[in-house]
Amino acid sequence: MAEEIKANATEPEYVIEMLNITKEFPGIKANDDITLQLKKGEIHALLGENGAGKSTLMSVLFGLYQPEKGCIKKNGEVVKINNPNDANALNIGMVHQHFKLVECFSVLDNIILGVEPNTAGFLKKKDAREKVVALSQKYGLQVDPDAMIEDISVGMQQRTEILKMLYRDNDILIFDEPTAVLTPQEIDELMDIMRGFKAEGKSILFITHKLAEIKAVADRCTVLRKGKYMGTVDVATTSVEEMSRLMVGRNVNFKVDKEDREPGEVVLEVENVTVPSKIHKNNAVTDVSFNVRRGEIVCLAGIEGNGQTQFVHALTGLDSLSGGKITLCGHNITKAPIRQRSKDGMSHIPEDRHKHGLVLDYTLEENLVLQRYWQPEFQKNGFIKFGAVREYAERLIGEYDIRSGQGPITTARSMSGGNQQKAIVAREIDKGPELLVAVQPTRGLDVGAIEYIHKQIVAQRDQNKAVLLVSLELDEVMNLSDRILVMYEGEIVGEFDPKTVSVEELGLYMAGAKRQEKYSRRVEA
Repeated sequence: MAEEIKANATEPEYVIEMLNITKEFPGIKANDDITLQLKKGEIHALLGENGAGKSTLMSVLFGLYQPEKGCIKKNGEVVKINNPNDANALNIGMVHQHFKLVECFSVLDNIILGVEPNTAGFLKKKDAREKVVALSQKYGLQVDPDAMIEDISVGMQQRTEILKMLYRDNDILIFDEPTAVLTPQEIDELMDIMRGFKAEGKSILFITHKLAEIKAVADRCTVLRKGKYMGTVDVATTSVEEMSRLMVGRNVNFKVDKEDREPGEVVLEVENVTVPSKIHKNNAVTDVSFNVRRGEIVCLAGIEGNGQTQFVHALTGLDSLSGGKITLCGHNITKAPIRQRSKDGMSHIPEDRHKHGLVLDYTLEENLVLQRYWQPEFQKNGFIKFGAVREYAERLIGEYDIRSGQGPITTARSMSGGNQQKAIVAREIDKGPELLVAVQPTRGLDVGAIEYIHKQIVAQRDQNKAVLLVSLELDEVMNLSDRILVMYEGEIVGEFDPKTVSVEELGLYMAGAKRQEKYSRRVEA
């Protein structure tokens, strides 16, 4: 590593250098002697498996953690970053994987929070609004300054986070998994925005699992594996296969292997389901009907914000519907509570792992039995059998490669986002459901974990179970599905065979430009 630093000494001065950084947590060395050097005006990707130490390293740079060893230099001078205020003073900004926004505040209030313009203690929002509007127009980050965070899409929330950095005049920008919650269209927009930042001379550190995105925008890529530095490569001259091999230590199969199957009996029957909207008078979902049979994976595809979330909430019992009927394995579950749906054979990998998937302050083992703790296997006369819970958790941790510093007793909040996701997937699949509802199941996962989760989903289908997949990832939609249903503005507008439809054709239906005749709107008499 010392040799590499010497070799780089002849290159132009680095705007940021993180030299020999070591950061430890109980039971784990998250960063083990890592060196990262960022040039001015470059997009530098940080690649690694879930739990490899990427977010920890960036949190050290942003002042959220203090390293046990190592130092940070800006423009060749050693700096001490004790907290995010110190980072902002050095023009370092960060968009976190899980946004740091106050949901009951407006977009404008979130952007100026902590640096509110004032005169003699009186808030001056007019000047702030003008600056925010000017920045949003300059960078193509269109937002409504008066909208409440809780009412806008995750894409809009991310724009708010980016505007927070720009409002503070940051020129070193850290993006932690910025595309994990975005639609394909929003990802393309973000890539263009990042290129614009680079053209202006801003320097970007970009954490991602998506190799295609690294090839699209990054200049160089530093790879971490299990907390250790594996090397820095030139993106233009390094193949996707080489980067993935550096990341996971083995060759990764990017194609989903599955054989053709003849679907069996209907497991899920959805009839004329309508779900009211919480933010406007129109329905979020209108008159949706379809079925899912044994031995098939049906994908509900669409651009985010077209009713998929509200439909899944109604299907799984998180919200009520205003019309229609849902039948699972012959049982009418239209008004059934969530536990009853679970007992009837439904498992749910939720879209928002923090809000609906985990109790963040519970341990990993407690989260792994959330859906089953009342079963005889885990309790007797109302008392939890902790030995059985521990044994069960250790089995799932091993089978699903869930990485955590203290094993079963690790607090869920302290785990990386990808390992939180793997814990939810393990819990829901291990229940042995008749219907698996998988919403964005590989969001935030590295290529090795994605390969594994895809195999698990196909295994469910091959065990004659029914799978309803909801995904924004078009590669996942095309590779994993047996049947694709496109949802637009709360309605099904087309049904497709992934073997015969093109991505471009799907895109037209997802954008509302086309609609199959069998799904044409009903005309009221």
